[in-house]
Amino acid sequence: MGFFNDLSKKTTETTTKIAREAKLKMKITENKGKIKNIYEEIGRKIYENHVREENIDVNKFVNNDCLKIDELSKEIEDSRKEILVLNNKKMCKKCFAEIEKDSMFCPKCGEKQMEEKTVFERAEEKLKEADISPNNEKEAEIVKKELEQKNDEK
Repeated sequence: MGFFNDLSKKTTETTTKIAREAKLKMKITENKGKIKNIYEEIGRKIYENHVREENIDVNKFVNNDCLKIDELSKEIEDSRKEILVLNNKKMCKKCFAEIEKDSMFCPKCGEKQMEEKTVFERAEEKLKEADISPNNEKEAEIVKKELEQKNDEK
């Protein structure tokens, strides 16, 4: 029975991952469409301004649209990063190629990849570097144990 439970669990995890990735890709496509529409709206506004020969400050005129594009672009980038994590990959810091998470060098440009630390490792380093007063040593020890427990759960 253990084999079938493991198989069922693995199938569920894979299906969930695929569904999540599909949702993220749809969100990226949707946001790209919204950005395209905003670009068209900016162009229309500027051209109408030109035709009317109005002396309106173009920066103020399209500033909100540009802020929307910035926000949508950030959402696209966050979705891309999440897809990389789902697929156990990362992006090369130099050429931005998609590479395996544990690659030491980028297969495209050859750039040496820095090892990414886990949240637990970064938190543990900060805890070690922190100047903890003697009154707070017990609290720091409790936090460290909680971090270790959360890391063990993953």
